[in-house]
Amino acid sequence: MNPDTAGWALTVALFLPLVGAGLLAIVPARLDKEIRWAAVGITAASFALVVAITAGFDYGRTGELQFVTDVSWISAIDARFTLGLDGISLPLFFLTYLLPLLCAIYTTKILPPPGKPKGFLGLMLLLQTGMAGTFVAFDLILFFVFWELVLVPMFFMIGMWGGPRRDYASVKFFLYTLFGSVFMLVAFLAIYFQTGAETWSIVELSQAGVIGSRTFQIWAFLGVFLGFAIKVPMWPFHTWLPDAHTEAPTVGSVLLAGVLLKMGTYGFIRIALPILPEGAVAFAPLIGVLAVIGIIYGSLCCLAQTDVKRLIAFSSVGHMGFVMLGIAAMNETGIQAALFGNIAHGVITGLLFFLAGSLHERYHTREIAVIGGGMLTKLPRYGVLLTFVAVASLGLPGLAGFWGEFTAMWAAISPGAGLDARYGGLYLTLVIFAAIGTVLTAGYFLWLLQRINLGKPLARWQDEPLEDVMRVEWVSWTPLLVLVLALGIFPRLIFGVQDGAVTALMRAVTG
Repeated sequence: MNPDTAGWALTVALFLPLVGAGLLAIVPARLDKEIRWAAVGITAASFALVVAITAGFDYGRTGELQFVTDVSWISAIDARFTLGLDGISLPLFFLTYLLPLLCAIYTTKILPPPGKPKGFLGLMLLLQTGMAGTFVAFDLILFFVFWELVLVPMFFMIGMWGGPRRDYASVKFFLYTLFGSVFMLVAFLAIYFQTGAETWSIVELSQAGVIGSRTFQIWAFLGVFLGFAIKVPMWPFHTWLPDAHTEAPTVGSVLLAGVLLKMGTYGFIRIALPILPEGAVAFAPLIGVLAVIGIIYGSLCCLAQTDVKRLIAFSSVGHMGFVMLGIAAMNETGIQAALFGNIAHGVITGLLFFLAGSLHERYHTREIAVIGGGMLTKLPRYGVLLTFVAVASLGLPGLAGFWGEFTAMWAAISPGAGLDARYGGLYLTLVIFAAIGTVLTAGYFLWLLQRINLGKPLARWQDEPLEDVMRVEWVSWTPLLVLVLALGIFPRLIFGVQDGAVTALMRAVTG
């Protein structure tokens, strides 16, 4: 597949899940089993096309857009339908097609009440298109359309298939994200009119040099900061996340943690830094401070949780703090760390939410005290998997979680864009506190494993017939388990893809 002439492949891959959602809508609802397997077929076909795109990608030109489609879209406002892939987008795009396939396989056996696979899987496919479009859109208006598209399916997935407080959690998620989007759109409009170039092109705006005065850059950056920071989410904009994760169905939590949160960090890297470089430099110390507060705060909250899923939700606040610390470093190493951390978090935490969902299916509770200990005795395979993934999440060297966090701290020791001379002491302090956060992370995961895996099962569970890892779970989880190990041993699988693209991006940032 020629990446210079096969732009159609990216467009087809992007909209195939949306077409699949439309096809599911006309299938009679009574065909429960057929609908579930149809979703597997749609996501498998989409993933196969993305694998072909990945194989055809020219890894010698990762800093250039490939598989480009660029046509006029809304001429009245100069918006264009511009899609493309570079080394920054490709890993995230790939993950956006892998996780829905695994989720579709998982739902062939496990679907939360009230069931209704037709609606649930249709929403999942619609969500997939919105998330994927965000990573390949290179027009600000098109980016915003895909950004907003994810709101509706995730709102209904939480609101209809979620837990007891699903109404509260879904509305909170929707309002927080919509609030940030308003400021982001205003900033996009300001950038468009400030340039006078009549273009929404992310590539052209990134190469235009410094747009407007320093004051304009700061105010515009504040607008996009609010939109992206809420989606990450950064402290103190994080409060929607634990509720959304806790109440969301398993598949919703997997996609929320695995892909949707990455839209915020991707927005910072793709849009905020290259288009508003002076604003980014001005905000970088604040971003670093908020990121480290999130690392410590998230870890301490995890130590206070009694619900397994809520603990994993708060762990995302801490892990995404390391991603934002890498961005705040404003150098190539930091951006590399942030992008690697995105993928590692998506794989590991997505798998953790799979495990939490299956735990609830067996025990009908997620309360640590109610489950008690002895899982290695009662469910040995499940207990081993939980141990492996938890150890990966706490950042053990040799597994995927290590490289993003270690490299982010390494990058922050010597920040770029002149920040080292002005804020070197602050950044060193941030690194010290981030390192303390890694210790706290190890603490709450080891505490979780000690409370659930070790000891003897409680009396109420000793005679309860609990099934260990099922075949459908092995099929759904094995690709992620392989990635956790492969990315830990061969980090160049991600770093190597990103090199050229990150270099080109930082050239735009530093001029």
